[in-house]
Amino acid sequence: MPTDRTTLAILYMLLSILLFDGMGLIIKFLSPSYGAAELSAYRNLVGLIPAGIVLWRSTAWHTAGRQIGMRQWRLGLLRGVILTFAQYFFYLSLGLLSFATTTSISYSNALFAVALAVPLLGEKVGYVRWAAVGIGFVGVVMITGPTRDGFTLAALLPLGAAFCYALVAVTARMVDDDVPTPLINLYSSGVAAIGALILALSTTGFTPLHAATDLLWIAAMGTLGGSAVLILITAYRMADQSDLAPFTYFGIPIAFVLGWVFFDEAPWGELFPGVLLIIAGGLLIIWRERRLRVRA
Repeated sequence: MPTDRTTLAILYMLLSILLFDGMGLIIKFLSPSYGAAELSAYRNLVGLIPAGIVLWRSTAWHTAGRQIGMRQWRLGLLRGVILTFAQYFFYLSLGLLSFATTTSISYSNALFAVALAVPLLGEKVGYVRWAAVGIGFVGVVMITGPTRDGFTLAALLPLGAAFCYALVAVTARMVDDDVPTPLINLYSSGVAAIGALILALSTTGFTPLHAATDLLWIAAMGTLGGSAVLILITAYRMADQSDLAPFTYFGIPIAFVLGWVFFDEAPWGELFPGVLLIIAGGLLIIWRERRLRVRA
């Protein structure tokens, strides 16, 4: 039954959110001992394994003759470079801000995606979606608090990450339709792994392991992130994106609970009511895009 597949896809979506948050918790736990760039490098190197698995399991890739080359290879490389900085900004912010605050601000990527689609894809965005973007960004400003006494530039890091993640998503739609999605993902993951290595060597370098257990944490970080990608791709293959997108915002309360349980963080004053405006803006965009799709 289609409804059953959609329900299962939603459960997969929620599981992927938990796994991504688990990866984030490990990154935050390791941040005092290791730099954001080296953690990103470890994550990307391990992430090549699920990226390769997804590509090998892709029917479209096998049907196309298992080609590795892309006509738009420069765009593929550029997306990997952007992804490198997206991850670096996000990992760095996890070590400097509360877990829930970083996660909540990162959800503004949906707002950036709408704004970027206008110059990059030539999309026409109506007043409803622009209003949604405006509502969401008011929420972002309220959380980052540029006028608060305790404001630091670190609050802009997850915002930069959200912008870069949105740019990666929008540019994916610029790739030729006949290129399998897993191949696009492999290009991004491969370049991001190389980029993270270069970034790590040019900034903090690679820190010797403080304890043997840290190697297990690093392996778990990569495994959780890689598994989350596999499950997320599976979910989007089982149901329409418009059916799944609203459930991504469950990641915000989940992140709040996890941050409270594992790091004793409860940033009520930072998050509310700004986080509600981010969610409202994102859901309004999803609702409007779904209405437009139905009309088409």
